[in-house]
Amino acid sequence: MSTNSNRRGTRNKRNKPNQIIKDIAYSVVFNIFVIIHLIIDHLVELVLKWYWGPSRARCPPLQRKNIIVTYSVQELAKLIRTKEVTCLEVVSAYIDRLNEVNPVVNAVIDGPFIEALEEAKAIDDRIQRGLISENEFNEKPFLGVPFTTKDSTAVKDKLHTLGITARRHVKAKEDAECVKLMKEAGAIIIATTSIPEINRWQETRNNLIGQTNNPYDSRRTVGGSSGGEGALIAACGSAFGLGTDIGGSIRMPAFYCGVYGHKPTSNIINTRGCSLRTGREASTMVVAGPMTRYASDLRPIMKTLVGPKTSQALKLDEKTDLKKLRYFYIPSSGDIKCSSVHPQLQRVMNRVVEHFQDIAPGGVEKVTLSGTEKTTNMWRYWMTQEPANFGNLLGNGKQLSPLVELAKKLVGNSDYTLAAIYSLIDSILPQENADKIKEITRQCDQELTELLGDDGVLFYHSTTHAAPYHYTAFVNIYNFSYWCLFNVLHVPATQIPLGLDPDGLPLGIQVVASRNRDRHCLAVAEEIERKFNGHIPPFIVD
Repeated sequence: MSTNSNRRGTRNKRNKPNQIIKDIAYSVVFNIFVIIHLIIDHLVELVLKWYWGPSRARCPPLQRKNIIVTYSVQELAKLIRTKEVTCLEVVSAYIDRLNEVNPVVNAVIDGPFIEALEEAKAIDDRIQRGLISENEFNEKPFLGVPFTTKDSTAVKDKLHTLGITARRHVKAKEDAECVKLMKEAGAIIIATTSIPEINRWQETRNNLIGQTNNPYDSRRTVGGSSGGEGALIAACGSAFGLGTDIGGSIRMPAFYCGVYGHKPTSNIINTRGCSLRTGREASTMVVAGPMTRYASDLRPIMKTLVGPKTSQALKLDEKTDLKKLRYFYIPSSGDIKCSSVHPQLQRVMNRVVEHFQDIAPGGVEKVTLSGTEKTTNMWRYWMTQEPANFGNLLGNGKQLSPLVELAKKLVGNSDYTLAAIYSLIDSILPQENADKIKEITRQCDQELTELLGDDGVLFYHSTTHAAPYHYTAFVNIYNFSYWCLFNVLHVPATQIPLGLDPDGLPLGIQVVASRNRDRHCLAVAEEIERKFNGHIPPFIVD
């Protein structure tokens, strides 16, 4: 026994210097990568700033007579219900605003839908005649409130292009389940919005309508893939929207456009009709979820999307005592492929941490998670396990050859954007080691589950920089990893806006909880909104 102990002690002494040397070597390499990233980021910023020029288009001012488009979803529903405004006034105001802002943001694929005005008139007529009972109002909590959804989410008899030219004239035969549920709850669809081809890129650009622009600065990205939704909601061209998220596709546009977006726990919202999905996929990172200008609107929309049975199981009506939650934060993913987190975003994190230090008896603990430095590797592997085949979807049922499409692009004869072809090429590059990635994922998932338990909340950066110039993603391709980690882990995450940086671009943070604890994310989002005012419009009111 003593001999074995002595041997172990000897081995530990021998290993200790080796570990120190490894740690020093890693630190040196990491810092070299940080310096390289800083230089590259600075050069990319300078080049694209020169390319796009000094002028930027912003949203047109909002006429005070249409101030109603800035109200929350719940306020609008209440005003319609109590006859303080008509449904027609609300829908008309939103359609007018959509038409005002779309020339700048270029976010609409189909719409505005003129029949929405007729639907609004019919609702007003029933309200005025007293034909809507209290029970019907309760069953339709969004009666008369306008909304939009991304083009890849089916809306019956409306364009359903998935962002590709081969589907330019294709219309959906039925509503996606999430659209159906919102309609049944009384909401009125007024438009569908732009996406990157098959939702597979960090910017919203396609060969149908071109590039979607950030409402705070038209030279900047809106992200992807729910980019049209983010832009239109921020500009008050829609009261709220429905997005989908496989690698940050709700939260990325929400961050860049300064609005709220919630990525739910996997499998609690039916994704039938979202990007041609059946809703019966056994295993997927894709979720559908709400995007809003107000944190307080996320919860009621979620209740509709999950249905009464799941809502009760998730305890979405149960008030969360913020003082009884435990809080954690991670200041960096540690992924050397990513840029360093900008000081402005670190300051935002610090402000949130300081606020919850005062709320929670246990304070806010700084932590780390194994595997966060391999986030993009994890996501890349798990994307290969998705039931949908990107090359087949991009080819509209025909499997495309990455090299053939690249050759076509080089001679100017391609139907696809460079981003889509890049994603095709990625499929033939060396793949991740499956066993290694599965173990990294398992360890990260286990640590997060044990850390958060039933009452833990994690603050995590959204990304590394505020909305970059268009095309930056081709260079800084890995910066989206701060979002995609939580798709890999299938946990809920809420994107929260937190003011603007000196360039007038939105800042923000993510709030994460364990599976099926969506209500904790939403409660913390509402508290941050109360304290820090949340969404700041990208326009002035005349």
